[in-house]
Amino acid sequence: MRADDVQQVAENTLLPVVVAAASLVTMVMTLALCSLCQWCHRRDSYTELERDDETSEKGGAFPHSNVISRKTIKFERPPGKALVRGNVQPNADGDEDSAENGTSLKAYEDEGSDSNEDAVSEPSANLGRIQFSMSYDFDTMTLVLHIKRAVELPAKDFSGTSDPFVKICLLPDKKNKMETKVKRRNLNPHWNETFQFEGFPYDKLQHRVLYLQVFDYDRFSRNDPIGEVHLPLCEVDLTESPTFWKDLRPCPNSNDNLGELLVSLCYQPTAQRITIVVMKARHLKAMDITGTSDPYVKIWLVYREKKIEKKKTSCKKRCLNPVFNESFIFDIPMDKMKETSFIISVMDKDTLKKNDVIGKVCLAPRSGPLETKHWKEMISKPRQPVAMWHGLKK
Repeated sequence: MRADDVQQVAENTLLPVVVAAASLVTMVMTLALCSLCQWCHRRDSYTELERDDETSEKGGAFPHSNVISRKTIKFERPPGKALVRGNVQPNADGDEDSAENGTSLKAYEDEGSDSNEDAVSEPSANLGRIQFSMSYDFDTMTLVLHIKRAVELPAKDFSGTSDPFVKICLLPDKKNKMETKVKRRNLNPHWNETFQFEGFPYDKLQHRVLYLQVFDYDRFSRNDPIGEVHLPLCEVDLTESPTFWKDLRPCPNSNDNLGELLVSLCYQPTAQRITIVVMKARHLKAMDITGTSDPYVKIWLVYREKKIEKKKTSCKKRCLNPVFNESFIFDIPMDKMKETSFIISVMDKDTLKKNDVIGKVCLAPRSGPLETKHWKEMISKPRQPVAMWHGLKK
């Protein structure tokens, strides 16, 4: 065979092999690039999820150990320090009562004898308003503060009310604080109490800020902050003895950010039953060291402060924004409606210890403003599901 023929045979044999090898290399490089892109996408997704699940710890504005005892304070003060006097309501700490009574639905006593979904309502941001007045005695260099009243305070207790009192100080001094008396079970309290800050030259007051913080008094747990007011005294003409109405603002350091729960209620008067749909929750507080929670929802039917029947949803693992969409039916005689309520608790499931309570909502004829509104709207729109967001409470 001639040399030219041998060369042509070799070229015809090697060309397909080279082409196949080039195609294989191209395919491997393509697959590697795709894998790298997917890995990057997953990494970005995980990073975004971690950002969504981040939560921050919050605490009360002032530690309770620094509260002045209830009496008139007289003491020697170093230059620049002022004498304060006023009334103080002592607080108490303890453990929350957690007993549960699983009585049958038959425990109801004998006494004398169609579907369109509403728009979802967002929780109200109204924390109420407080009224107070101030005056200044130039002869004694005394600032006189008169705490008058508050209106439309939110309910912090499951009874549908609060036990409010006011803490007072002149910032930046946080050590010398005064308090009003506690007004039991009152969302529109009248205090009418006077407090005096003695030994303050008028020009020194221009550098102070009046700080009022309204709390709900709790006997067996930490007091719940309701709202606060900051008023720089440089903006106040004390020669006129002004009176103020101020909206309460959220306390940035409060521990109230427990999350929110979306619940639907539907009342069927003919069948004498209420259907509760636990729809979803959002921004739940992380209860585990992993920065997340394993939430589920527990519902207690309560009649005359006695727990009658309990139901609960499934548990959603490692989730701060769970979606449940689970419905529960409760048979309730019509004549028992006025004394019936539902305590809805969002729980964090734990394997090795007792499940933690993230927060609760009490839906009843007499509860918090938003809870009562939800109940009344359910009654006024029979056979129609009414859904609302509710902020979780301790």
